[in-house]
Amino acid sequence: MCGIVGVLGNHEVAPILVEALKRLEYRGYDSAGIATVQDGRLDRRRAVGKLVNLSDLLVHDPLPGKSGIGHTRWATHGGPTVANAHPHRTGRVAVVHNGIIENYKDIRALLKDTAFESETDTETVAGLCEAHLARGLTPREAAVETVKALEGAFALAFLFEGEEDLIVAARRGSPLAIGHGDGEMYVGSDALALGPMTNRITYLEEGDHAFVTRDGVEIFDAEGRRANREMREVAGTAAVADKGGHRHFMAKEIFEQPTVLAECLAHYAPGSAVEISGGKIDFVRTDRLLLVACGTAYYACLVAKYWFEQLAGLPCDVDIASEFRYREPPVSDRTAALFVSQSGETADTLAALRYARDKASTILSVVNVETSSIARESDLALPIMAGVEIGVASTKAFVCQLAALANLAILAARQKGRITAAREADLVAELRRIPALVNQALALEDRIRQHTGDLARAQTVLFLGRGAMFPLALEGALKLKEISYIHAEGYAAGELKHGPIALVDKSVPVVVLAPRDALFDKTVSNMQEVMAREGRIWLVTDPAGARTASDGVWQTLTMPEIDPLFAPILYAIPAQLIAYHTAVHKGTDVDQPRNLAKSVTVE
Repeated sequence: MCGIVGVLGNHEVAPILVEALKRLEYRGYDSAGIATVQDGRLDRRRAVGKLVNLSDLLVHDPLPGKSGIGHTRWATHGGPTVANAHPHRTGRVAVVHNGIIENYKDIRALLKDTAFESETDTETVAGLCEAHLARGLTPREAAVETVKALEGAFALAFLFEGEEDLIVAARRGSPLAIGHGDGEMYVGSDALALGPMTNRITYLEEGDHAFVTRDGVEIFDAEGRRANREMREVAGTAAVADKGGHRHFMAKEIFEQPTVLAECLAHYAPGSAVEISGGKIDFVRTDRLLLVACGTAYYACLVAKYWFEQLAGLPCDVDIASEFRYREPPVSDRTAALFVSQSGETADTLAALRYARDKASTILSVVNVETSSIARESDLALPIMAGVEIGVASTKAFVCQLAALANLAILAARQKGRITAAREADLVAELRRIPALVNQALALEDRIRQHTGDLARAQTVLFLGRGAMFPLALEGALKLKEISYIHAEGYAAGELKHGPIALVDKSVPVVVLAPRDALFDKTVSNMQEVMAREGRIWLVTDPAGARTASDGVWQTLTMPEIDPLFAPILYAIPAQLIAYHTAVHKGTDVDQPRNLAKSVTVE
């Protein structure tokens, strides 16, 4: 959620911190701030709203210093105000924080002589640390004692008055990385923030705390023992995130999909068969597959359920991570558990993985960040090869998740003897066609744009699909809600008459995702029920479907032909473009929609 950065440098640090925060703004953008130490003096600047407001403030009120910490906030405790913005300071200590301190009220009650200025849980951390300093503890000792008292999930960075060569960092439940430079050191929520400065990264493990100086880093584990954590060279982090000539990052990422899909598919099936490197997966001994995720990744799991069950005959359960972890479901030693997360740091998904780790036969993950917590704690992590995704609404990560899961389902089918080598080759070949088909679908953008102005005026939009297109309907509705703020719902088309059809009248557009598959005729019957009640149908189908079902509909979008089994990957494109251009018509902030953050690292 929130973004953290820290720098112990040899140059003025304020512009470096702001530039790093720009790379983390996708994590939160209610407010932002930085703190520095100059000639032993601790000072800070904070501003509400987008990061540009902080940049403007620093022009008029500069903040000198070569040591500093910064933060971009996604509000949890207290609204977006200057008082609630990070860094929080009490006396000689400033703190930036990602996560939630669950026992902050108890700590505040103990610090009854401290005058708190904000509504946040984070200011309590600074207050407690200052209380330890007042008892005569050193900054290192005070930070460690503070962290010991905290309950909840957090990543923290402490900066102290009089200490120009020290940042204390700690993580429990939220990610934090240490960057290594030449006579400089860095702290960041992820490697992306540190990319322009270094590609040498050390990831703190659960419960670690670290003392960072310009000479290096000392890391200690949850038991206080000296810990050796691997320093890795992380490829690609130095690339500056830009829009590539597009109006928004989301548009750029939509149009990157043919390229990233081709790379993902070639990674898993370089020839005519699926090949999974990095570890062995045994689906022969697996009698159940558990798929767990949140948000868009959850919908990818719902699509994959159809593939695993139809191709491999493997029973699947799909769970929302935040529900799974508290339901205490039985997990047998013949169950494989698969966790899907773009960032690999999603708090609920990571907690669900840890619940299943000692119960399931195998822990698998599908992630976009191979160095993430979920990847590191899995028996085998399957990369989706999507590259950095900045837009909050997931696009290219979603289709690459689907591509990786489709290949995994083919592998399961082969291992269980459900498909022949010839059938596997046919399935792989069909998947390898998809990037070219996506290019054709992207060429329909102007057609889609022409009609999204009407959607922008709607109060409610429904999305319908059957079979594997039902999760696509859920995903299409989510995209529209996320970035246009229009109420939208996705339904299994056959379920419409069991309640949701009450919403239908001539003011309600209904997007029907319907390739000509085994369920097409049934979907058309459900579509007719909508039309009989004056609902406006936007039919998204293939040429055969358009020829037989376009009469009387409001709009028809004709997609390229594809094997219906893999249609969800291709049909994600119009769902994304419909949401994108509707949001553009409404003038909303497409890349950073209100109340949302890219990486959800709090419960």
